[in-house]
Amino acid sequence: MGAFVDTLERVMKGASVIDPSLVQELLRAQHKDDPLAALSAREREVLALMAEGRSNAGIARVLWVTEGTVEKHVQHILTKLQLPDSGDDHRRVLAVVTFLETR
Repeated sequence: MGAFVDTLERVMKGASVIDPSLVQELLRAQHKDDPLAALSAREREVLALMAEGRSNAGIARVLWVTEGTVEKHVQHILTKLQLPDSGDDHRRVLAVVTFLETR
């Protein structure tokens, strides 16, 4: 009963009150809808550089890593975004489109 009275007093003073369980549910839903949620921070960084049109060599120079490391990050990105290898689609472009759609 004390929490209810406290909440009621806060609302009467003009504050907004949101149930913490609702906030948690909204955060969970946001992560479910975010296709990039599965990516690590470095993978997001690589994907952002891909979206700038950089090659693997260009990304490697910016991040001070080897081109092989970039290739591994790109493969992980394509796998995590569930972009299967097919002769009909350019997966790197599809990954960039996914990235840009989340902006």
